[in-house]
Amino acid sequence: MNAHTQKFLIDGPVGKIEVALDLPDGEPRGIALIAHPHPLFGGSMDNKVAQTLARTLVQLKYVTYRSNFRGVGATEGEHDNGIGERDDLRAVLDYMRAQPGQADLPLVLAGFSFGTFVLSHVAAQLREEGREIERIVFVGTAASRWDVAPVPDTTLVIHGEKDETVPIQSVFDWATPQELPVVVIPDAEHFLHRKLHILKRIIVDAWR
Repeated sequence: MNAHTQKFLIDGPVGKIEVALDLPDGEPRGIALIAHPHPLFGGSMDNKVAQTLARTLVQLKYVTYRSNFRGVGATEGEHDNGIGERDDLRAVLDYMRAQPGQADLPLVLAGFSFGTFVLSHVAAQLREEGREIERIVFVGTAASRWDVAPVPDTTLVIHGEKDETVPIQSVFDWATPQELPVVVIPDAEHFLHRKLHILKRIIVDAWR
């Protein structure tokens, strides 16, 4: 992603998990975990949308972690349809919280596509345990393909108007019962080709 990205392995439920870490300048305001798109269709933590999420959250002063799902990069194990992947993200979160000075920092969860499905269930687990999440950011929410769990009303939902992978109506159908606004990027497809600068602007504006 950039010259300062650190990549390393941590222990997970079924083997090693590959993690990328990006640090903000100065005192961090929180920690963030980013989940990438579907592993069986080329998704990884180096996906352009995942990288844009990381770059933006680092700019907003978050210690930002990305991890590869099972079977991607140096992460061990086999794809588990988003079930075992939840346990892996919990392992990354435990690692994050165990780092000096990070135990009590506010937590942001950000996901793209398949990553929104996995993160939605991780967020539900955390909320059931009484653990606070400062904010969730979902891009290309995979509501037409998986059972994305309900999320808090502070969640920022961003979607491309012309997304053919996840039709925007499916996101409206998921968001409407929760009374969640959906921020639409005009003329954008699923991977937000040539629209990543707009994604960054939406997130930065939401934090103001």
